[in-house]
Amino acid sequence: MSGTLIETFNWWAVERASRPALVVGDEQVSYAELRNWAEAAAEWLQAEGVEQGDRVGVMAANSLQWIVLSQAAMLAGAILAPVNPRFTFSEASYLLVDRYRAKALFHDDERGEVVSKVGDQIPGARVLSLTELERFRDAKPTGVLHPENIALDTELVIIPTSGSTGRPKGVVLSHRSMSGYVTDSCLARPGAFSEARVLLFAPLCTSAGYVVLMQYLAYGGTVFLEQAFDAEQALHKIVTQRITTMMGTPIFFERMAACESFRDADLSSLFYCLVGGARVSRVLLEAWLDKGVLLRQLYGQTEVGGQATFNTDQASITHPEKCGRGSVFTRVAIIDEQGNFCPPDTPGQIVIKGPGVMARYWDDPEATASTIVDGWVRTGDLGVVDEQGLLTMLDRIKDIIISGGLNVSAAEVERVISEYPGVHEVAVIAAHDDNFGETPLAIIHGLQPGQIPELLQHCNTHLSSYKVPRYMACTPDPLPRLATGKISKPTLREEYRDAHLKLTKIR
Repeated sequence: MSGTLIETFNWWAVERASRPALVVGDEQVSYAELRNWAEAAAEWLQAEGVEQGDRVGVMAANSLQWIVLSQAAMLAGAILAPVNPRFTFSEASYLLVDRYRAKALFHDDERGEVVSKVGDQIPGARVLSLTELERFRDAKPTGVLHPENIALDTELVIIPTSGSTGRPKGVVLSHRSMSGYVTDSCLARPGAFSEARVLLFAPLCTSAGYVVLMQYLAYGGTVFLEQAFDAEQALHKIVTQRITTMMGTPIFFERMAACESFRDADLSSLFYCLVGGARVSRVLLEAWLDKGVLLRQLYGQTEVGGQATFNTDQASITHPEKCGRGSVFTRVAIIDEQGNFCPPDTPGQIVIKGPGVMARYWDDPEATASTIVDGWVRTGDLGVVDEQGLLTMLDRIKDIIISGGLNVSAAEVERVISEYPGVHEVAVIAAHDDNFGETPLAIIHGLQPGQIPELLQHCNTHLSSYKVPRYMACTPDPLPRLATGKISKPTLREEYRDAHLKLTKIR
């Protein structure tokens, strides 16, 4: 794709003017209505002093107004800077103040107090409610915008991601990377996107939310946005709205399959279901196959735009442990510790090269240079590619726990716990959780069990609730270490593999 997303959305505003672009609860907005609303809001942003390249922060739950703001920021040439609405003040201020220096900060009713405190730390920043956008719903744009000033390399959004450093980095996606990602995905799966009706419940602050939203709007589809995932509600939407496309981690599909209504639900409209973040069990695969729905495994990360691979029709059934191969323009390979490319069936680090690769990490040239080498993104994940080019993801080199579809950096949780007085050593690993798939388990040396409530309070102050360990184990012995001196997490994972059965949840 050689044009910006603005050109794409302008096309659909004429070609499918009356077609619903967004359905949120009982509200729906057509493509023509979305363009006019967003243009009027963009003119207002510019009148408020937002200039091209300025960061526009947003801390809010999924909503129609959130999407309008994202479109308005794009039209104004600003860079959208979303943060997770579940973030604490500490987490939000690190990104919006210390890293992004946002020019404007938007919030919903629930986050007003936190965002106001964050805004107080940025001289001249405007703190605004998303409800402000309502007055532009029926306004007519005056035509003062200059989309010709927005080029393919204009930066569009900064999506935060957690990594092994313990502090989130900001992945910058441009019009070029987003347009390339949209085109590549479409060519790789003909027919999946022509009349798409996608059910989206991932937080819009993540690539699974924002990128998927922009992708399906670029295809002229209809996005059904949910604030959060509810299994029964999701099944109801699939049946009544004839949803064609859905994606998520296996735990979401497991929870839908466990619903009583699943047995008799008409799921025949589902054409394209993608599953990532964990392996699909044979039991789950067959439960959906019995309903005529193929769960197609994928692999990806924010740094490559989102999805980088998807499994073939046959391999999704015969080899559900595999994640498929790259798209038309996206290549997947394996390198060894020296950076040399490995032959088939040789484990090593997964590297990806394609049009959806990020422009950079925000304000972090060193991390950018170490991650993008000769155009290849070094993912930090361990995998193997077979003779057919099919990828199997073996382990996370970056120590990430995926809880309810959200990434949790073990290093970030360890950093916060280690700051509590009396903690000598801490290791955070994944424990099984029936509701979220995985949840953090903290193993702590130097703390007495009676101190856990105070430590928990400390964690709740500095970490979002989904990052706070649901299990904590205090040990009088030093944690096991490798020959390199690092804590041996493989040993701890084996020792605590049944922690969800033996330990009591602390929250």
